[in-house]
Amino acid sequence: MNPRIISANLVVKLLSFYREKSAMLFTIAFPIILILVFGTIFLSQDNVGYHLCLQDLDQTNLSAQAVKTLEFNGKFKITRVGPAVNAKQYVMDNKVNLVLVIPKGYERSLMQRMMLNDFNASVTITYIYDPSSSSVATKMEILNSVLAGINQGMSGKPPFLRSVERSILTKKYRFIEFFVPGIIAMAVMTLSLFGTVNSDTELRQKGVIRKLSTTPITRTDWILSNILYQFILAIISTIAMLLVSYAVFNVRLHIDAWLLAFILLDVFAFVGIGMILTRFVKEAQSAAAAANAISFPMMFLSGSFFPIELMPGFLQTLARILPLYYVNEGLRASMIFNDQMAALRYATIIGIFAVVVFILGIIATKWEEGH
Repeated sequence: MNPRIISANLVVKLLSFYREKSAMLFTIAFPIILILVFGTIFLSQDNVGYHLCLQDLDQTNLSAQAVKTLEFNGKFKITRVGPAVNAKQYVMDNKVNLVLVIPKGYERSLMQRMMLNDFNASVTITYIYDPSSSSVATKMEILNSVLAGINQGMSGKPPFLRSVERSILTKKYRFIEFFVPGIIAMAVMTLSLFGTVNSDTELRQKGVIRKLSTTPITRTDWILSNILYQFILAIISTIAMLLVSYAVFNVRLHIDAWLLAFILLDVFAFVGIGMILTRFVKEAQSAAAAANAISFPMMFLSGSFFPIELMPGFLQTLARILPLYYVNEGLRASMIFNDQMAALRYATIIGIFAVVVFILGIIATKWEEGH
């Protein structure tokens, strides 16, 4: 191993990367775009407010108070529908999925119940809805919950069963803070896998790899410089993602040595897979297709974008076989939960995998091959 040769080859790779502006843009911009898009979508997830169209046929002070209760307790953004409007027609004409109708006589019936203790007095709230809408059931569940609270308040009896929320985390984290570690893991995987596949197959097709055997650079020097190159790109991409996440979304993540460790393991694992692919797939186009076939299912099945608990049981089992799953979980264990033992456990698993595939990749890389 010659450090001078390794550093020289690394400089050549970095200069080549710098000259390829489109590659630079994709490397840095693509994961940032994902963070911005998904972060914006879920920016206020903890304060989600559903849009609710409401028609108040009673037009009294007490009915107006009921509307305020729905706004506050149900976190609804309410649009008023005039009392003269046909609510059913309004739903169809305006492409809304639900109109809640407070009937005429609401205040009178409520006063009868509260002042005269007439427990037979009641009011029927009508939901006029579009059953084809995916969110209408959630809206009606929230409305029913709010109405149940109002009914209980009127009864004056405290509930027998109460609930309390107790998080396993000392701080409350938002979706974006769970999302960022997954995007870091995915971006490093993509860079390492496609960077290795694209570079090695192109050089093999051009006969460069075979000619390298006549130069002072050894196979070990070549592979180590490639690892360092991919690791540097991964660090640059990760720093860019973290800077944007902190600046735009004010994320709160725990950054320590585990971040570098998992990035390095991620690089080793997928550079190794890339070297194995280029051993069996000779053409650049076929190698890129093979890399896509590996990376795309892994992106969506390993929990980078959403928790694997949302998937069917057999897909959860499959996810736990994928190496990217352990990078995702390891980064989240260290960056969110600050759980050193869990991080060590995931690092051990992905570390063993990385060692195995990297050794196989080294064995698969032959100087004499090339056209």
